Amino acid sequence: MWGRWRKAEARQWRGASGYRAYAVGDIHGRLDLFDGLLAQIAADHIARGEGARPLLVLLGDLIDRGPDSRGVLERVLARPHPGFQTLTLCGNHEEALLRLLDEAEPGLLDRWLHFGGDACVRSYGEDPVRLSSMAEHDAIVRLRQLIPQSHQDYLRSLADTFRFGDYLFVHAGIRPGIPLERQQPADLRWIREPFLSDPRDHGMMVVHGHTITDEPDERINRIGIDTGGYRQGVLTALMVDGTQRHWLQQRSGQ
Repeated sequence: MWGRWRKAEARQWRGASGYRAYAVGDIHGRLDLFDGLLAQIAADHIARGEGARPLLVLLGDLIDRGPDSRGVLERVLARPHPGFQTLTLCGNHEEALLRLLDEAEPGLLDRWLHFGGDACVRSYGEDPVRLSSMAEHDAIVRLRQLIPQSHQDYLRSLADTFRFGDYLFVHAGIRPGIPLERQQPADLRWIREPFLSDPRDHGMMVVHGHTITDEPDERINRIGIDTGGYRQGVLTALMVDGTQRHWLQQRSGQ
């Protein structure tokens, strides 16, 4: 079914013992798709039996581009499934917003708004055109007022990686040939090449988002699960339980 799957693997990958993980690709403000996928995940976990402890792993880029960044963050903060432990990773869009709020880079406001931040601003009840007409410092002060402190604190708490048995969950990927403990946040949140085309065994199966593909992109050393929720209307989750892998997808209008 998936044209990019590569089934001939050099080794058998296994998740963490006693746990079942559901990794979700880039949500980008699509609360409608996220809610539908959460319902599928809950049903799948029940159908598989509740012996394994469930984890919900969000691969970053919860915000921007789609219409309801605020709603997505509120859903995550409310614990989408009480029985699940939720772990959220930092994507490049979360990084960009935090850098803006910290006034870490002059001129970032306009770039962020064109980068998908305009939709994020609307979700918090402000007109991005009005915001862009303000002096940058004043606009950032306004953003700090608009975005609840609980949302800002949560975004600042996000990790860059999560190791799950033989799997590594990360937003964008890794720098090939560099040990995990020496990976730089800029690569973990932003990299495409040389990661995407590198065929070597990384010593772990890297599960990532960030790069949109028409369908899940499964290779011998990595699995890309950003199927373009905001652009293509498809949000994907990968279930890992022991040596088993399984796909769940929520599509617009489903």
